[in-house]
Amino acid sequence: MDRVNDTNTALVTGANKGIGFAVAQGLGAIGFTVAVGARDDARREEAVKRLRDAGTDAFGVALDVTSEDSVAAAASTIEQTVGRLDVLVNNAGVSGRTDGGAQDPTTLDLDVVRGVLDTNVFGVVRVTNAMLPLLRRADSPRIVNMSSNMGSLTLQTGPIMAAYAPSKSMLNSVTAQYARRLADTNVIVNACCPGYVATDFTGFNAPRTADEGAAVAIRLATLPDDGPRGGFFDDEGVVPW
Repeated sequence: MDRVNDTNTALVTGANKGIGFAVAQGLGAIGFTVAVGARDDARREEAVKRLRDAGTDAFGVALDVTSEDSVAAAASTIEQTVGRLDVLVNNAGVSGRTDGGAQDPTTLDLDVVRGVLDTNVFGVVRVTNAMLPLLRRADSPRIVNMSSNMGSLTLQTGPIMAAYAPSKSMLNSVTAQYARRLADTNVIVNACCPGYVATDFTGFNAPRTADEGAAVAIRLATLPDDGPRGGFFDDEGVVPW
């Protein structure tokens, strides 16, 4: 291994910008070593530099959540670098294009649906299953899935987006399945909603900052051992399914 891991290590996917970077920054500020997972080499290394300049022990991990080979290589990189993983934040996500009625349910483009699911759901499963052996080596492993209240069947918030919103509904359900499967282990799994955050995802036209959106993920990443499992949370508490 490149370093002796005497601190907790967190992998944040899609960590080169926006909420993902804010999560990485927040975890780094409380002493985590941060693995910056991102596809784009230049943006990933720039994020690592910014984190290191702020005093965080950070390293880059090439990671395309839609690629089995990339995910496997990322797990190998983390194992060789730090030997285990304490926190996984599945933040990487896409909204999918909306032009031409692509996400109107009456004219839904199924290729858009497939693309959104490949990142927002299948990508989470790929990464989680690849990282579980490393998480099981930790004393108090945590998995946080970045969802959205647009996936709440009760709230039905936001615009009609018949690829993106259902992808988050499915992510919530998958989160509950992981929590059930891991109920008798020390791995705690939850989902969270960051709220409506000003990032390139929203055209920077939103009231919340990336740091504000990251806060709930950081809280779930640092839950005590008797913390909640298989839940869906935002800043106010439990979000209805």
